[in-house]
Amino acid sequence: MIVVFGSINLDLIFPLPHIPSPGETVLGPSVRIEPGGKGANQAVAAARDGAKVVMVGAIGTDTLAEGALRLLSEAGVDLSRVRHTAAGTGCAAIAVDPAGRNAIAVASGANLLVNADQVEDALLTPDTILLLQMEVPAAETAALIARAKSRGARVVLNLAPAAALPETALRALDLLVVNETEAAWIGQHLGTNGTAAALQAKLGVKTLCTLGEAGVETATGRIPARAIVPVDTTAAGDCFVGVLAAALDRGLDLNAAIQRAIVAASICCTRAGSQGSIPTAAETDAHL
Repeated sequence: MIVVFGSINLDLIFPLPHIPSPGETVLGPSVRIEPGGKGANQAVAAARDGAKVVMVGAIGTDTLAEGALRLLSEAGVDLSRVRHTAAGTGCAAIAVDPAGRNAIAVASGANLLVNADQVEDALLTPDTILLLQMEVPAAETAALIARAKSRGARVVLNLAPAAALPETALRALDLLVVNETEAAWIGQHLGTNGTAAALQAKLGVKTLCTLGEAGVETATGRIPARAIVPVDTTAAGDCFVGVLAAALDRGLDLNAAIQRAIVAASICCTRAGSQGSIPTAAETDAHL
């Protein structure tokens, strides 16, 4: 089982001729509205890849809430630990250029009210993978890492977006996943460089660094990406992490799980959208 402790948003996606510069207004033809948030995206990715998933997060009671949960519900994710709060549902505005690159602004809203106490001890067992990101309060994430570790659960952290956690929390992880920007940030924070090997040596925790079209760096080498023509890279990193967790939950070794997650993320990049672009297990199987 996978327990995802993280954010739930509704995304407003703007296809534009280029990403706006500071002070610039760029006109686009349309807007797409679909569920998002790193936590929810990773939960949907894991569930679509066949895992049993529990989502722990928070939404508002506003008009965005129902849409934010739609694809989680359709994927069969257990939503019984999602709090309904007086704060607004999280919302992201995503600008996407013709090369598939994006720039994202996020209003956290109810995500700032997510609490580690929403996860009862009974969920944190040696058969559980606790999957975390950094779009909910860092103090709650750190507290949950400590509880999960004490109860034998496996803990996977996607340090995205990059933000500070106590080094004791980082050392308690079973797996750390970062992209190049996040790797450089945490490396500087820890007084080392941002390579997977250096971070793994510093923390004593298995570390992966995702490099986009250059593949995935591990402490021992690099696993290449698939050659594709990207349409929209939104949610590709979340797709990678969610499918990676699902594969590990099924008992695949780390290298096999990485290979599967790379394939799923590459499919995600060939489709417009965020959460809706994440493939099913059958689609990933067909490309392996």
